[in-house]
Amino acid sequence: MIFHPIAEIPVDPAHGLVHAHGWQSWTPTTALPVGGRGFQPVEPIMQTMRYRPGLPAPDDGFQGEGLLAVAPEPDGPVRLFAARDGLVKVPAIRARLVGDQMVITADEPGEVVEKTFAGPIDVALGAWADGFAAGAGTGPLRRPPTVWCSWYHYYEDVTEDDVLENLRAVGERDLPVDVIQIDDGWQAEIGDWLTPSGRFSSIPETAGRIHAEGRRAGLWLSPFLVGARSEIARRHPEWLVGDAGHNWNQDLRGLDVTHPGASAYLREVFQTLRGWGFDYFKLDFLYAGALAGPRHSGASPIAAYREGMALIRAAVGPQPYLLGSGAPILPSVGLVDAMRVSPDIAAGYDAGTGDLSDPSQRAAALSTAGRSWQHGRLWVNDPDCLIVRPAVQRREQWTATVERYGGLRATSDRIADLDDWGLETTRRVLSSVPPPTPFTP
Repeated sequence: MIFHPIAEIPVDPAHGLVHAHGWQSWTPTTALPVGGRGFQPVEPIMQTMRYRPGLPAPDDGFQGEGLLAVAPEPDGPVRLFAARDGLVKVPAIRARLVGDQMVITADEPGEVVEKTFAGPIDVALGAWADGFAAGAGTGPLRRPPTVWCSWYHYYEDVTEDDVLENLRAVGERDLPVDVIQIDDGWQAEIGDWLTPSGRFSSIPETAGRIHAEGRRAGLWLSPFLVGARSEIARRHPEWLVGDAGHNWNQDLRGLDVTHPGASAYLREVFQTLRGWGFDYFKLDFLYAGALAGPRHSGASPIAAYREGMALIRAAVGPQPYLLGSGAPILPSVGLVDAMRVSPDIAAGYDAGTGDLSDPSQRAAALSTAGRSWQHGRLWVNDPDCLIVRPAVQRREQWTATVERYGGLRATSDRIADLDDWGLETTRRVLSSVPPPTPFTP
């Protein structure tokens, strides 16, 4: 890949900052000193699963995916370089400190525009986002529902009884939860979204039980991801595209939504799930929709991704709330109501791997703050779930991050495991959802 020069910017090497925006939800993103270096995966497979597939960052300097901002001094004007389009064409933009100059290059310089905004850097990014959102036609944002999510206690071992236990506990403790969301583990395999696992007797009946308690029903799925063990992969290899990495002890591929058969299947999945009573969808591992590889229609990977997301919205209708995760950031603008803006949270403060895309409180807090300028402009920001059971390290610190930067408020503890502090903290955080307007700097 050849990178072409765009600009040279005089900077204060000791105090200047650079914000190189990450490709997707889980890519670490924050402002860093100009003399440092950007984030990189520790394990090569994570280049595909958490960074930009096929386009690793350089060993020195920084790489922003469609967006890079340089603050030569902390509070002075900010030079910002961004994709001319951003929704379908996302150039890689690099910055490297040479002496007291930041040298800016790009792989597609004709697709990059430069603007100058008043600082500091988060204010400049917010000003840019205002214009980008207007151009993308995002429209008014909706206030998000509050959510209980099964993932961070039960993970993929969740059962119907687990969900119903917490549904009852939410009611008994009068917690302000709008949506009971069933996460990974309800489905037979990754890609087989109309076949439940043996841990659920009936997904529609579970949704009905949720409704009977006065709550909305939510569901997790990764619509563009197909596992090697799935029936979809076995029956329809012609629907698959790209290498999506490895998880759930199996190889993963992307779904080519431009293939007529695959698009019909995806439409059937979401229409069926909507008919089962679900109106909140956590759409995960969305990077798989934009993997490199030839599509049936000849569309570019990013154009195919946007086509697939538009298909999902058309299938479920305008009312359901869509949360994106593991998603290409700029290409998702205008397609979801809320977006995960960080790696996964975890009970441990630091994953200890040296990779800030790995699940941990440290990683989630860093990117949640680093992308706070997106809230109320591009979508509602999801910092990931509040978890405050006693086993969670630095739970007070994570609570403060969610209260400061959490636009979407979700809890993911087993309610019975909460002590008095955890229960009252959960109640307070879920009772104070901010409006879908930009945070005050």
